[in-house]
Amino acid sequence: MTHTTFIPGKDAALEITISTLQGKLQHMGFHIEERSWLNPVDGIWSVHIRDRDCPLLFTNGKGASRLACLASALGEFFERLSTHYFWTHFYLGPEVAERPHVHFPQERWFDVPEDESWPAELLSPELHQLYNPEGNIDASSLVDFNSGAVERGICALPYVRQSDGQTVYFPVNIIGNLYVSNGMSAGNTATEARTQALSEIFERAIKARIISEGLCLPDVPEAVIARYPRIARGIAALREAGFGILVKDASLGGQYPVMNVTLLNPADQGCFASFGAHPQFEVALERALTELLQGRALDALAGFPAPGFDLEETASSTNIEIHFVDSSGVIHWKFLGDTPDFEFVDWNFGSTTAEDYAWCLDRLHQDGHQVYVADFAQFGVYACRVLVPGLSEIYPIDDLEFENNSVANDFREAILNLPDLDDEECADLLDTLNDSNLADHRPVPGLIGMAADAGSFWSDLRLGELKTLLALAVGDEAATLEGCEWILNFDQINPERKRVYACIQNLIRLADMGDSGPYLDTLALLYGAGPLAQAHALIMQEDRFMGLSAPGLAMDGCEMHHKLWAAYDKIHGFV
Repeated sequence: MTHTTFIPGKDAALEITISTLQGKLQHMGFHIEERSWLNPVDGIWSVHIRDRDCPLLFTNGKGASRLACLASALGEFFERLSTHYFWTHFYLGPEVAERPHVHFPQERWFDVPEDESWPAELLSPELHQLYNPEGNIDASSLVDFNSGAVERGICALPYVRQSDGQTVYFPVNIIGNLYVSNGMSAGNTATEARTQALSEIFERAIKARIISEGLCLPDVPEAVIARYPRIARGIAALREAGFGILVKDASLGGQYPVMNVTLLNPADQGCFASFGAHPQFEVALERALTELLQGRALDALAGFPAPGFDLEETASSTNIEIHFVDSSGVIHWKFLGDTPDFEFVDWNFGSTTAEDYAWCLDRLHQDGHQVYVADFAQFGVYACRVLVPGLSEIYPIDDLEFENNSVANDFREAILNLPDLDDEECADLLDTLNDSNLADHRPVPGLIGMAADAGSFWSDLRLGELKTLLALAVGDEAATLEGCEWILNFDQINPERKRVYACIQNLIRLADMGDSGPYLDTLALLYGAGPLAQAHALIMQEDRFMGLSAPGLAMDGCEMHHKLWAAYDKIHGFV
């Protein structure tokens, strides 16, 4: 008889889950490579998997065993395929934008009213008030980033409100801007996946509250840890390796299904707080521990920030976002005190996945939150995305007004056709970028949704450099000098190009002194004949944009982006 392995919180044996998911991926045309297996201490595994044909499709798994870890990585891969999260940050192209459906067959398109008010059938009055309290966000700002199909209007997806079964349409734009990957899951059953999605929401929300308020958590007694030998061995191994390990009850007095494991590094005084959540105590604690070492060997546990004293800093949205990305933000000293703000509670809130899900839902409803669920089972694997407005946002709600990714819909095409723009079009684009108030350090590919090829000019182009090139193209000397000054003080610009901008700055300033001619030999010695010649050609507008390519909306010549589109076509045929 074939051996099977069951673990708490899962409704199928790990061997069956792995075999099923691997078979389906192969049938769909995805070729998964397992990379970077790590097992730094007993009971803690992690792995990185990716699609061989499109490496931008990747996930990371973690678990207490090799099997659990691989099942975790494959499950995350399916959740991101099923919800299309793999493509959230990328432009899907003009051909996809004209298809009967861009994202899913169940999507609905809403016209943008002439007065820019939000359509009444979109969201609900309560959600309008949450997302647009002042009514000053235009409806056109809700056009999705992936299609940029302004002429089609606002693309929205149906979510079911769990309190009353009502269907509510959420703009793809709002989901992508505020929620990113929070609340997504795939599972052997609907209740398993939904429990995991809600657990993730609890984990991140309670973690943010604990960090931002500097709460001190109670220790988990050693006798309680000893109930779970595998977890106890992992903790002991980390302590034997020389790390300080704190195991804390993050349930806030038995209210929420969250646990914490914090690592203190005596080598550099770094502090790393890892959280895990699940209605079952054991699962939550195991997740907090395995999250600590996901993708990290023991020698990679250096470099985390030391505890801080500024609660305003630790509570800042920037610090909380860093904790969301990789848990490497700052922790306040209050968190590390000996006097906890809550008593330890030996909690356990469920047993079967059905009971686990019911408990999570009831807990959120008791707190006054509405829960919205979208199901995705088009590949024969259940996946879901859960939104809890007012709780599960990763980015501040006012990002819809000040950091909305739809801003790129206004200038994506112009940037992708940069070398073909005439002087007037260059001036218009420069004005648009200046009016956008986007930070100069923002990478241009990320702004427009391009998967830039490694080593290409596009791959490291920043907005400040683009604006400088536009200023050169239109002969705006003041803007050129301002841009060169920014470039020379920004560390992440290509060094060879930075030399050209330094030369441009000197040529302009020497010309302002009267004549740069007497200094050309010295400039050639300082910067090289090649950079000097290119600087001169840019100033004289004989060279525009340093030979940057013009891929257009079809992304011609962008190999990685076309791999991304090819992967999207694989799944589009299933929906």
